[in-house]
Amino acid sequence: MKFFIDTANLEQIKEAQDLGVLDGVTTNPSLMAKEGISGQDNILNHYRAICDIVDGDVSAEVIATTYDEMIKEGEALAALNAKIVVKVPMIKDGIKAIKYFSSKGIKTNCTLVFSAGQALLAAKAGATYVSPFIGRLDDISVDGLALIEEIRLIYDNYAFETQILAASVRHSAHILGCAKLGADVMTGPLSAMLSLLKHPLTDSGLTQFLADYNKAAGK
Repeated sequence: MKFFIDTANLEQIKEAQDLGVLDGVTTNPSLMAKEGISGQDNILNHYRAICDIVDGDVSAEVIATTYDEMIKEGEALAALNAKIVVKVPMIKDGIKAIKYFSSKGIKTNCTLVFSAGQALLAAKAGATYVSPFIGRLDDISVDGLALIEEIRLIYDNYAFETQILAASVRHSAHILGCAKLGADVMTGPLSAMLSLLKHPLTDSGLTQFLADYNKAAGK
């Protein structure tokens, strides 16, 4: 399973990259705003900076909601760097745009997916990635991981090449659940990735090993 980090914070991206497990980045307008990045030129330069850090795909989201504007904006984003994946919302014009981008060899990420039917349409249109938002489903008392399971079954039934990118991942249980169900990618905050490191027996075991070493060494 690929690990993407869901942020526009360059320091966090660098930390995840240095950890050696990062495969890509996803961003959106909300994450850009959180980092105080505004204005078209600043946003485009920030995408370039992210691409300079990571080796894998970088999802850059269009703001437009009409077909013609999505095509114009998406082509400009794709021209920034070969790593750019054009992130398109799950709406009617978005599906049409994904079909267009697919025909032009431009990678896409269909975002704001909350049902298996939506994921099926995205795959039919040729999306590179589909992003079901499991954390947001959990927020309304719907099992987000169950959606991953449904999409995996449908995609396997018909050998769709679209990758399941589990989004809105909040914690280690989400990551492990996605891994068990066969999600191709998970995207979440740095804290969720680092939480996989933690176990109390690891901490107590290391403390004991170091204490035994110091005792044997006469320290």
